[in-house]
Amino acid sequence: MAKIEKFEDILAWQKARELTQLVYRASRKGEFAKDFALRDQIRRAVISITSNIAEGFERGGTKEFVQFLGHAKGSCGEVRSQLYIALDEAYLSQPDWEELHNRCLEISRLLDGFAKYLRQTEIKGRKFQITPAT
Repeated sequence: MAKIEKFEDILAWQKARELTQLVYRASRKGEFAKDFALRDQIRRAVISITSNIAEGFERGGTKEFVQFLGHAKGSCGEVRSQLYIALDEAYLSQPDWEELHNRCLEISRLLDGFAKYLRQTEIKGRKFQITPAT
């Protein structure tokens, strides 16, 4: 079993950090960069994923952490919804959209699985033990 000693150890946080970089790169280009409302909203939403994971972890309580993981998952859904707008407005190519969308789905699954694990485990507190597959 691997131990999570800091939020940076959480796979969902690592994947969300990568997604954040990709969203920033994509929203920096062409017409996407000129759509200030969508660009700023999708950036705020993607930032919210990593931020909620980190904040929930740092609170130290399992129930509160699960709640923040839910907020992160909700933000992931918000990013997915905004990606559809970017696709519909031709700000993203189909392959770029698929990559970003699939990464969001993966992060959502990771968050859901982690929250489920935390609700069922007897391990409490900041140093959560997980299996490497989680």
